[in-house]
Amino acid sequence: MNKIDKPIVFFDGECIMCNKFVDILLNIDKAGAIIIAPLQGQTAAKLLPPLPNNREEWSIFYIDQGEISAQSDAFLNICRRLGGIWSILSLFKIIPRSIRDYIYRVIARNRYQLFGRRSTCRMPNEQEKSRFLP
Repeated sequence: MNKIDKPIVFFDGECIMCNKFVDILLNIDKAGAIIIAPLQGQTAAKLLPPLPNNREEWSIFYIDQGEISAQSDAFLNICRRLGGIWSILSLFKIIPRSIRDYIYRVIARNRYQLFGRRSTCRMPNEQEKSRFLP
């Protein structure tokens, strides 16, 4: 795999809530500073630790400058990277990680029931292809 010099957001490509987050991210990050990859893809298999068998235990991951963050840290680091008004959300880091991750896990465990699930991973459209890794 070629050297990747941009931050990467890894998301559950079958989760409707996760896909909505990616839609928002693509809309905010018009300059393309962040690239995207599904947890089900080749890039995730190469760059991330093994994922749990139970998909309800999966998390968003974020790699920036070789550092991997997950769960609430990943979300808050993404917000900080986006800058502007989004960086304000990164102030939630003052809340202990155990509390933030507990809230994150409650939502993540129930995301399929609350928001639904696709039968296949999201496929980027023509405009998005340069922003997605396999």
